[in-house]
Amino acid sequence: MPHAELGPIAVHLPERVETNEMLAEQYPRWDLELIAEKTGIRQRHIAAENETASDLAVTAAEKLFAQHDIKREEIDFVLLCTQTPDYPLPTTSCLIQDRLGLSTRCGALDFNLGCSGYVYGLAMADGLIQSGAAKKILLLTAETYSKYIDAEDRSLRTIFGDGATATLLTASPQKSLWGFQFGSDGSGGDMLLVSDGGGRLEQDAIKPRHRKRWKSRLYMDGPSLINFTVEAIPHLVDEILTQNGLQDSDIDHYLFHQATWKMLDQLRSRMNVHEDRLPIELADIGNTVSCTIPILIDRMRAKDRFKPDSNNMLVGFGVGLSWAGCLWKDQYGR
Repeated sequence: MPHAELGPIAVHLPERVETNEMLAEQYPRWDLELIAEKTGIRQRHIAAENETASDLAVTAAEKLFAQHDIKREEIDFVLLCTQTPDYPLPTTSCLIQDRLGLSTRCGALDFNLGCSGYVYGLAMADGLIQSGAAKKILLLTAETYSKYIDAEDRSLRTIFGDGATATLLTASPQKSLWGFQFGSDGSGGDMLLVSDGGGRLEQDAIKPRHRKRWKSRLYMDGPSLINFTVEAIPHLVDEILTQNGLQDSDIDHYLFHQATWKMLDQLRSRMNVHEDRLPIELADIGNTVSCTIPILIDRMRAKDRFKPDSNNMLVGFGVGLSWAGCLWKDQYGR
């Protein structure tokens, strides 16, 4: 039976860069040094006013095709993870299929998941390949959270950055992705939400967990999300290890969603994991939602950090509430 192999990754970040120094000039009352100390973030890439998730995703995909000599006619499925689609409908992945010149026999699917989305996307790609429905899958992540954030929102503007990634998944006889585990808890939907723009009437919409302090369409209850994460994710890690007959010492790297430095550092402490094994890479890009894990993988590959036979664990968590994890050996190019 074939299995999905996580192949090359291409990353695209918007041209515009917004640094903490720029924000300090605009808002001198903001304590940007204290914020950077907690978040670990010193700059972010921000999409232009007329730049959408599909624009970023298409550019990332074109980079992937050009850099790795990928024939677009061989792509037989597009999976797009985004919480900032171009339109409520049509499906953004269908528009991307056309813009990339992919075959009309190519499947296309959007899925609305944020920080856990990349792991969910890998699981769907693996299922499509194992079933024989697809052989070469283009997994895209693209987010423009900045469009949901008010300019004066200190709590969100200093965290979230925009970006896109493109990953090629191909059929392989080797099993390099396995041990998928998932979780969801919709009772925490009021921790991170955009409650307008859908079919629910405003008076009936989910209300933010606490008083909304800013004008942003996006609301986030950061402390509650940290509490959820430091409780749920170590349990998820333990379940994946136990069900696959592994111990912590068998894992070379824990590749977690890059939320903020504070959240990841608390996970390091809770799990008693050295910083080398749970890397943090967000200082220059911020929290890019579903893009953080593939960006992290791409950067670590560039540093030759993955041994061919080592076990790594990918874990995403956040909005929904939703979380997911799996085990992975980097077999690409081996």
